Amino acid sequence: MSTTEQIDIPGTDPAMLRPGGGGPAGVRGSRRRAGAAVRRPAAAAVLGTGLILIGLNLRIGVAAVGPVLADIRASLGLSASVASLLTTIPVVAFGVFAFGTPGLSRRIGMHRLLGLTMLALAAGIVLRLHSSLAALFAGTILIGAAIAIGNVLMPAAIKQDFAHRTGLMMGLYSTALFVGAALASGLTAPILPAVGGQWRAALAVWAIPAVLALLVWIPQLRRTPERARTTPTLADGPDAPGEPPMRALLTDPTAIAVTALMGLQSMGYYAMLTWVPSILQDDGMDATSAGWMLSYSAFPGIAAALFTPALARRMRPAWLPVLASVVLTALAYTGLACAPATGTYVWMTLLGLGQGAAISLSLTYIVWRSPDTHHTGHVSTMAQGFGYLFAGAGPLAMGAVHTATGGWAVPLLVLGLLLALQLAAGAIASRDVHVRARSR
Repeated sequence: MSTTEQIDIPGTDPAMLRPGGGGPAGVRGSRRRAGAAVRRPAAAAVLGTGLILIGLNLRIGVAAVGPVLADIRASLGLSASVASLLTTIPVVAFGVFAFGTPGLSRRIGMHRLLGLTMLALAAGIVLRLHSSLAALFAGTILIGAAIAIGNVLMPAAIKQDFAHRTGLMMGLYSTALFVGAALASGLTAPILPAVGGQWRAALAVWAIPAVLALLVWIPQLRRTPERARTTPTLADGPDAPGEPPMRALLTDPTAIAVTALMGLQSMGYYAMLTWVPSILQDDGMDATSAGWMLSYSAFPGIAAALFTPALARRMRPAWLPVLASVVLTALAYTGLACAPATGTYVWMTLLGLGQGAAISLSLTYIVWRSPDTHHTGHVSTMAQGFGYLFAGAGPLAMGAVHTATGGWAVPLLVLGLLLALQLAAGAIASRDVHVRARSR
């Protein structure tokens, strides 16, 4: 594989980078170094597998709690509000800890830090084995912090190592998020009998995928920050001279749109993740069937997440995929508001397709709207930091509106109105422009 055919250096004439095409030797050397990560097919396969396995783990620690939440409450005597913190804390942590990721990446190195997130994630999951309530919540916070760092680093790592295949890799990454969530939500309860009905042991089982990802990632741990600094566009090294800091993006329309899209679609996703079973049960469906319907929605979500980035590259106008995701989600909300326990498979299919497309687009736009890995890290931090802080209010706000109105129609209507803002943000984010393009 020729490296001069794979990686694009923003702001550089492609003719200068072809063999014999002239141009500064330093630019050609930088291009060769940037392509080193994908030069050997075997090394690229190991690297890609490691990234996908890391992505698989970035929802498991949170999704595994829901199926055994009733067991946790009964065992520890927790109220519903206190128990709900076990699913709310990680989402808030996704936002809070995202802002510290760039500094850690500069000090430790992006690839080493990704490995440490898997170690921290496994440690947080195992910590919940301890019988104390403090250990349960400490493990939950550690899990949220590890996932937050992984969330921010993954788009930057894909931009750096697979710049020639960002659409494919972002699709696979988004799919891995859905697969991990589906596995955890669907298998945690069936694991209970195999571990003597102990919910702590059932949760601890999910440390195994994190350890597996860490083992596959071992070859990447030798990639030092110093080596990455040979090219100024990589997120491992310090900011290059003249590069704008992240605060410069706070007024950039494209960066704001990507952040708004991430926050709005995440709010809807976590609101539905929390309340869909209750919506269905209040309409007469039994708890087991309601839980299955939520798990089922992940399957169309997986398909949408996998194929949406590739379709978005080809569809014109560019905002059509965003419109499709919004319309599908709006139809699902309408069905759940009007006849939740009738035609439930239809509503859950529409919901999965809409949410899968939305999360895939929001993550992919982080990469596509960044001219280089340096900016990808900043946009990822901004979008996921502010986005998840905003999304954390979704489940709480929906529950509050339900309590005030005594039904689910008004909360679903509010979520539907927010889809209009999601469409507007997505339309701006879909424009083929880079953040801070003027500074380049």
